[in-house]
Amino acid sequence: MTKTSPSHGRSALRSGLLTGLSYLALSGAGALAGVYLAHEFGRNDQTDGFMAAYGVYLVLVLGAQALRMVVVPDLTRAQAEGRLGHETRAYAVSFLIVAVPVSVVVAAFHGFFGDLITGRLPASSADIAGSALAWLVPAAFLQLLLALSASALAARDRYGAAAAGYALAGAFSLVFFVLESDAHGLISLAWGLTLGVALALAVLVSDLVRSGVLPGSRAGALEVRRRLVRVGIGVAVPLAVQGLYVLALRFAAGTGEGSVTSLSYAYLLAATFVTTTAFSLALISAAPLTRRAGDPEAAADHVVHAAWVSLAIVGAASGVVAVVGGRFITWALGPDYAGHIGEELGRLVVYLAPWMVASAAFSIVYPLLFVMHRARLLLPLAAGAILADIPISLVARAWGGLAGVAVALGISTLLLDLGLLALLGRRVLVRVVLGVARLSLVVLAAAALAFGGASLVLAAIPAAAVGVVLYALILAATRQLGLAAAWRYVRALH
Repeated sequence: MTKTSPSHGRSALRSGLLTGLSYLALSGAGALAGVYLAHEFGRNDQTDGFMAAYGVYLVLVLGAQALRMVVVPDLTRAQAEGRLGHETRAYAVSFLIVAVPVSVVVAAFHGFFGDLITGRLPASSADIAGSALAWLVPAAFLQLLLALSASALAARDRYGAAAAGYALAGAFSLVFFVLESDAHGLISLAWGLTLGVALALAVLVSDLVRSGVLPGSRAGALEVRRRLVRVGIGVAVPLAVQGLYVLALRFAAGTGEGSVTSLSYAYLLAATFVTTTAFSLALISAAPLTRRAGDPEAAADHVVHAAWVSLAIVGAASGVVAVVGGRFITWALGPDYAGHIGEELGRLVVYLAPWMVASAAFSIVYPLLFVMHRARLLLPLAAGAILADIPISLVARAWGGLAGVAVALGISTLLLDLGLLALLGRRVLVRVVLGVARLSLVVLAAAALAFGGASLVLAAIPAAAVGVVLYALILAATRQLGLAAAWRYVRALH
């Protein structure tokens, strides 16, 4: 293994910290927008309709973020060969050829699409869903261009502008929503998201121009079809992952009014834990892993080490939610989430724990398929995951209602992870399954002892604070089980 200087280790940590903090700021702005939405608009047919449209937006945004995993290896190789500018421009043109007509169709037929995604919900839900989609679909395509710009900068090991752009998008969207919601209602959040990502894109494109990436390098064939096919195959599985969430929303709609909104909030909170840890690590590791061209054993070690760092943080966050639960949610979201509803939402986050493990593993594993040129069979794997989820969700909902829907989401995502690991090879599959299973048990045991023990003798808020301290002490005492090695590995990524 190539030795890495301490300065490189600090660089990797700095890049990871910048990326993680930017997504934390973005997720935090989204959470605050959700809090404001809950206080101002409550929990009703209108919020169910908007959340259904927002679920579609999240599907497309995850596809945009997955793009970074797909194209960073290509752009990193292009940077080494002096053609980064051409490659970036060619991808941008290819995306626009698809984005413009799709956005026009959705805007023209927004009523049809609103009915389509809301199912049996009332007409008022379909109306707000359709109106929101007319803005959120173009916003998602702008996210695609934003992700491409961030990928081009990552190919040059530049993460600061991307971090600033994403954080700026979140802050602007939140402020716009707060200022305009009284006059225009829920649709103002869709407007704010669109304007926020446009502003972030302007920041990143300006940095690319200043650094000479876009104007530079020789011209060449755009090869639009080849690029779209590669991106389409590459984002199929991430879209399937988010498609599982959209299916979960549809199954949740059958459990009663407000269930779609409750599951949406629980999912967004759980996704924040994963995005600021595993996804950020995946983004900063794609370029250096491409340069190293690792073997299967190195790939397995990468997954286990990165999962250690991610799940250690996820375990603490989940423990706090489990202890504080409905009380914090009621305080944050308002009286419409008091009592049983707030407690249910808190429990939903806990029921999403299998999904958090699966999502963290997915974020870390998926870029390796493109680094190691193992991206075959992704389309049938994506379709198989969607088809398998339907009976799983039906059975789980019959068993546990809304909680069963949350558990089913985790099971389906775990099955998809196993398929991805199989594409990397049997040795990778076995080593990763054993390694992640062991670390999951360690994190689960540490969280149960720390937070469960504290909650037996203390009130909720003191128990959460003491639980965090005890949890950190337990992990420190057991760091030789893998956490210490994982920390050293992450420091040496660059």
